[in-house]
Amino acid sequence: MPATTPITQDVLTFPRKMPETDRLNLVGLTRDALRDALIAAGTPEKQSKMRTNQVWQWIYEKGVRDFDQMTNLAKPFRALLADNFSIEIPEVVRREVSEDGTRKYLVRIAGGHEVETVYIPEEDRGTLCISSQVGCTLTCSFCHTGTQRLVRNLTAGEIIGQVMLARDDLGEWPLPGRNPKVESRLLSNIVLMGMGEPLYNFDAVRDAMKIAMDPEGISLSRRRITLSTSGVVPEIARTAEEIGCLLAISFHATTDDVRDQLVPINKKWNIAELLEALRTYPKLSNSERITFEYVMLDGVNDRDEDAHRLIELIRGIPAKINLIPFNEWPGAPYKRSSNNRIRAFADIIYKAGYASPIRKPRGEDIMAACGQLKSETERARNPRRAQTPPDSA
Repeated sequence: MPATTPITQDVLTFPRKMPETDRLNLVGLTRDALRDALIAAGTPEKQSKMRTNQVWQWIYEKGVRDFDQMTNLAKPFRALLADNFSIEIPEVVRREVSEDGTRKYLVRIAGGHEVETVYIPEEDRGTLCISSQVGCTLTCSFCHTGTQRLVRNLTAGEIIGQVMLARDDLGEWPLPGRNPKVESRLLSNIVLMGMGEPLYNFDAVRDAMKIAMDPEGISLSRRRITLSTSGVVPEIARTAEEIGCLLAISFHATTDDVRDQLVPINKKWNIAELLEALRTYPKLSNSERITFEYVMLDGVNDRDEDAHRLIELIRGIPAKINLIPFNEWPGAPYKRSSNNRIRAFADIIYKAGYASPIRKPRGEDIMAACGQLKSETERARNPRRAQTPPDSA
């Protein structure tokens, strides 16, 4: 994996951008919507498919934001584009870099709202954890994001825009003469594990990921995209059929009583209903296993009997269990399981024939680890709420 761009500061802040224009932003439009917009602006219908492909490649393959730089388009057409459209992505307000190289971006979107996006560099990959909502409705009691009320869903443009701003920061847009499809990538994987429940914003998430996977743009394989859900059962099959990415389940407990407390959506779709949806998941196979995410909480869900019960619950489902040491945050109502307890839990699962990697915490020093994301404005506006765990009833 190539080295990331050298960083000279641990925290970088950025000046506020100029106000947005009332021109239609092309970022986030599907191919069909982009074509319709070009026709509405005056593009001859016979040219619309070609023009759509050209504009699409400039935006998503080359990372160009200025219509004047789209040099294979005639000047009059470039002028038409500039008069009617803009190419805008979310604004990076602050970038923090962890001691381990993890980067956390505080990102401002329309309306002045903020979300957080995290880039995690590893030897064989670079993973971007992106958000799908401002805040969250689920109030999972171990999750810092769950202490922030839902403000709104992100648009497809604001979701794919997180990928684009990270590529900006990494200097990963191709230079002339380079083929971005065959060279090593710094940003090689996407996980929808940031702020929000992706399946409560299904259409925007789907459209954004279709853009990320498009072969004439960012061109990520669907197997390099993982969507994590807490268990929105009615949308699980649609995820396979309309997105086709890998699936992860924020599971965390082996009884309904405990999961009701940790993941309150379990009261709506319990463990049995969730597992039934997973057993019939259209993409399910040994090569495309479901990942069960399991945060390790001291004295809550980390006993040997929990491990054995987990094995019985998922029996017959091609799966791996990703064990996550709890990442503590101010006011958190739980403690991390000891290393010995986590290893013993992992060993039981491994001996039953399931992969049981223990996730190495990344970016804890900048509150960028799993379950720690929370927008800065929400921390500032609600300091008491940021310190107090949500009701788990």
